[in-house]
Amino acid sequence: MKVKKYTAPTMPEAMNQIRKELGADAVILSSKEIQEGGFLGFFKKRKIEVIAALDRSPLPKKQPPTKIVKNAQTNEKNQKGVMETEIINEMKYMRRILEHHSLQGNRSKFSPDYQVIFQYLLDQEIAEDIAITITNNVVKKHGENGVSPDQTTILHEVKQEIEAQLDNLSFQGISPSAKIVHFVGPTGVGKTTTLAKVAARLMLQDKRKVAFITMDTYRIAAIEQLKTYAKILDTPVEVVYSIEDYHNATLKLKEYDLILVDTAGRNYRDEQYVKELTNTIVDTDNVENYLVLSLTAKPRDINDIYNSFRHVNIKSLIFTKIDETRQYGSLLNLPLAHQKGIAYMTNGQEVPDNLVEPTKEIISNYIVGDLIDS
Repeated sequence: MKVKKYTAPTMPEAMNQIRKELGADAVILSSKEIQEGGFLGFFKKRKIEVIAALDRSPLPKKQPPTKIVKNAQTNEKNQKGVMETEIINEMKYMRRILEHHSLQGNRSKFSPDYQVIFQYLLDQEIAEDIAITITNNVVKKHGENGVSPDQTTILHEVKQEIEAQLDNLSFQGISPSAKIVHFVGPTGVGKTTTLAKVAARLMLQDKRKVAFITMDTYRIAAIEQLKTYAKILDTPVEVVYSIEDYHNATLKLKEYDLILVDTAGRNYRDEQYVKELTNTIVDTDNVENYLVLSLTAKPRDINDIYNSFRHVNIKSLIFTKIDETRQYGSLLNLPLAHQKGIAYMTNGQEVPDNLVEPTKEIISNYIVGDLIDS
């Protein structure tokens, strides 16, 4: 048996390497996340280490179907050869299962067929309780329907289960009735660029008259960036430095269909900043608040950010930088934990092109689509 270790940025890339070198009959024995590279202990990159195996013993080739069998003895011999091949295949499959089970030991939560996809969900940084629920539901469904598990069947069922988990969440963007919309979140997540993308989409598709307010006076670059977008979109922008300025600006722009507000990007752990923001935002029916989060942040940090902004009455979530990562677990973790929908996702810097209006199918495809397509 040939056993080899592979290292790749993501599980799909590792599987592609395995498939190219060992072929479709290879079996995944184990996988784990490692860190490598870096300089003086810094800037290490997370990668996936996968151990795969392939039995060196070639399988007997199946005999092609014969058009006419003149000799009964030859026919019997062919049938015997086919049966032997099927038995050998079954034995090889069982051996792979036993080898995988032996290597995993007591760490395995599921039988090997399901353990592989369960581990993949964990590698996607999906919370363990969610990954267990998804895998358990697939196992239960297969048991009730008498389905024999194989990789393709399991993957399709997992994709459907992810979509089922998201069934009760909203993927609606800014409401037609909204008058003022605040984009809130920590520094560096791309609030200003996202605001411009959403504005362009609403102006071009929905023909809404949009105006801007920026409260991000801590960064000169942020003001100039929004002014540049406002000039391109031919829409007004007001810069405010106080709560009084903010209310005056909203009155000045009241003739517009929608006012998009770029709030200050600050350290989300600064309680005073979040308190000031909460006091500024008026909680009425025509005001909506969207929490902007970067998908490149660690899941625990994303959850901490949400908790810091929980008093702002968040209507929905916006995930940015989806093109800068291969781990999409936070698209499930935070929405399911707090029952908050996802209004938009961004996958690049282009305005207004790199704006995604998500669906449960799009999200499930981000998580397991590469495996299914490969």
